[in-house]
Amino acid sequence: MIKDIQQHLSRFDLDIRKSGEARFIDQKCTPDVVCFIADCLMNLEPQGKFTVQDVWDMRYFVKNASAIFGKPSPEEKTAHSEYDKFIQQPLRMLAYAHILNIEKRGNINYYSVNSWDLIEFIATKERNAYNFLYLYIVKVLSDSNFLRVFEEYKQKAERGNADTKDFAYVKERYDNFIIGNTPINTSVEVHRIFTKVFNVYCCEHNIQGTIKGHQSKYPITFSDLMYNRVNWRDVDKAKALTRTQAATPEETQRQEVYDAYQVSKAINLLKKIQIESEVKDQYANGEATQVHHIFPKSEFPQIAHYLENLIKLTATQHYSQAHPSNKTQIVNKDYQLVCLISKSNTIENSLKQVGEKYYRKESFIVVINTGLDADLSFNLTFQQIRTKLRLIYNY
Repeated sequence: MIKDIQQHLSRFDLDIRKSGEARFIDQKCTPDVVCFIADCLMNLEPQGKFTVQDVWDMRYFVKNASAIFGKPSPEEKTAHSEYDKFIQQPLRMLAYAHILNIEKRGNINYYSVNSWDLIEFIATKERNAYNFLYLYIVKVLSDSNFLRVFEEYKQKAERGNADTKDFAYVKERYDNFIIGNTPINTSVEVHRIFTKVFNVYCCEHNIQGTIKGHQSKYPITFSDLMYNRVNWRDVDKAKALTRTQAATPEETQRQEVYDAYQVSKAINLLKKIQIESEVKDQYANGEATQVHHIFPKSEFPQIAHYLENLIKLTATQHYSQAHPSNKTQIVNKDYQLVCLISKSNTIENSLKQVGEKYYRKESFIVVINTGLDADLSFNLTFQQIRTKLRLIYNY
């Protein structure tokens, strides 16, 4: 899919100097928000044009937006300004990338989908949304002849000698570039957008970016990019406490809701992309109606939302084999191996057909290492993974 995104973007000139569009990305365009809005479009399934209000009115959006992102209910009138930006900014960005089409009528933007494949890719998981954002930002900056400024900073940062002066230089150059080529005329407004551009680039290259307007002390991580994350480096917590222990009850509840949303989304996606049972055995006859966690959600909540940990089964396979005698609290270890081997084949075939649209080999290895307390290398081939699994289960 990386090549598909690059091929799509290559068809368009995204030079800011020509478009004058400073808001090719905006404050709400974080991987988790962009992923969520794309997921809403997948559930909305618009056949023609749609507006921000159409997304806003979705029960799916209303149910998940406030619970996941800790905002007031979208149904409250006082939340209008906040949610308008929350939906509008990702849609405008996707339109600038020509993944959506946009038509302005009066004060209202009307959108339509230009590439369902890319919307689905972005909606599948936050890592996909991040991959898109990075490629998109690089394309915009490259077309605008500004990427070289970031690259010069990167070269110094990779050598370990990018200091606050180097950071200030990049920030000033970006200010001048945006103010000189777009309607934005204040550096304060530019800075809000700069963070969303610069930090995605820095995360990809594992270098220092910007936190609260200053050069960060550490390389930017994936979690730093999220709209819905606490930056734990800035939280005053006792060193002996884990992040979970330091979280407030409200933060814990929000995380639980978010985790449930992610699991539900993964289950719905698997039901959509996998029609037949993934395990081809004597119990595979019949409709594959069950989605089974290979490693139980109750024991391994950290991988419960991984598509690589979910497998489509028939009811007989699920309730007589995966969970013997319909005892869902018990896992048949022999059949767990069967499921892992079958899932490895599903993932390998999917990667050959559509690339990393749905699965990643590395994520499958994370699932295995977590569920089995193993230490499999990310460099293993699928055949080597299957050999390792058989050795672990037959040890």
